[in-house]
Amino acid sequence: MTDQNLADTKLSSYNFHLPEAAIAQRPIEPRHQARMLAVKPVQGCDHLQVWNLAQQLQKGDLLVVNNTRVLRARLQARRASGGAVQLLVLEPGADGSGDWVCLAKPAKKLKPGDWLEVLAAGQPPLALQVLANHGESGGRIIQFPAECVDGASLEPLLIRYGAIPLPPYIHEHHDSDNERYQTRFASKPGAVAAPTAGLHLSDELLAIFKSNGVEIASITLHVGLGTFKPLDSEDLNQLRLHSEWVEITAETVAAVEACKKRGGRLIAIGTTSVRSLEAVAQLNNGVLKTHQGPVNLVIQPGYRFVLVQGLLTNFHLPKSSLLLLVSALIGRERLMALYEEAIEQGYRFFSYGDAMWIPPETVVN
Repeated sequence: MTDQNLADTKLSSYNFHLPEAAIAQRPIEPRHQARMLAVKPVQGCDHLQVWNLAQQLQKGDLLVVNNTRVLRARLQARRASGGAVQLLVLEPGADGSGDWVCLAKPAKKLKPGDWLEVLAAGQPPLALQVLANHGESGGRIIQFPAECVDGASLEPLLIRYGAIPLPPYIHEHHDSDNERYQTRFASKPGAVAAPTAGLHLSDELLAIFKSNGVEIASITLHVGLGTFKPLDSEDLNQLRLHSEWVEITAETVAAVEACKKRGGRLIAIGTTSVRSLEAVAQLNNGVLKTHQGPVNLVIQPGYRFVLVQGLLTNFHLPKSSLLLLVSALIGRERLMALYEEAIEQGYRFFSYGDAMWIPPETVVN
């Protein structure tokens, strides 16, 4: 194994210093005016705007977007003693009877059997019971009304009582986040975080793609907190990631097959689209098939992509699985050098930040 290959397997190789001022607090308006670092084939990059992506794509290309919608999953509640509690609704519990896994602050104060009242302006208090501790997340399993079995059935309640759960590194919260922290194709409720690359695509830009003969297909991956969690094991050969629920429809399978037949390029909008397509293809010997259920795929340098040829993505957290995934496309050393340049050039990082465009001709495999 070469020194570079060995470094690729060490978590510390994916660390970098990011000034606090580089973390975007508000989105750029309009969406498509965010900056876009476009990777060049051999070395270097161009400094563009997301609007310029229209010139980077070709007739016959297929964009795959994630159509998940972020739930208003942050709830304010109080315990019987009157103490305040904040809940973050994560995912349905195993029973399918309205029980949900929630992170809680302070979690230590919540014991199985306790009752909470969820509070919101203009709404009557909503009584919920703590059923059990949830070992994997450190959270609690909370009983919601029995009919709230999935994101779609829980969403009306959360619209009344909840707030959009912006990431903790965003310190400003505005009413506009309810709309701005959603992509323009968000239609399947269930995420607690946005698939952030898709936030850059405006209605105007999507219309130009369509008029230029660029096709769009969608997958569904409900983004959870684990997506952004920094990793903690130095040896990445041992890396195991949380499973994620993914849906690939027959319509999307047909769109991918048609793209291949016409010689188009498959471009993923965001790392969630990459993980969904590649994970389901891996389950089926490299062929994309319909799927509804959990997947669990680690993508890091050395991985050979079977479907995805290019990527629009945001700038990611140090030591995150997303940084490993992008490194698998263009190489770790090159990616870290580009991140260094992005910081020097004042690019904005993370969820409300700028974008990176990785065209097919820059991908290493």
